[in-house]
Amino acid sequence: MDEELLEILACPKCKGALRLTPEESELRCEVCRLSYRIDDGIPILLIDEAVSYE
Repeated sequence: MDEELLEILACPKCKGALRLTPEESELRCEVCRLSYRIDDGIPILLIDEAVSYE
């Protein structure tokens, strides 16, 4: 995923920073503890589609 895009993306719930997982399949918000999947290189930043993680 493009580094410039990662810099401007924010969690739709808290507006916090998102971190890309090592396998580049998800973006995670460490504040909300929500994970947003990436489909075909497109981040799905919908709160209803997010999944909690530990």
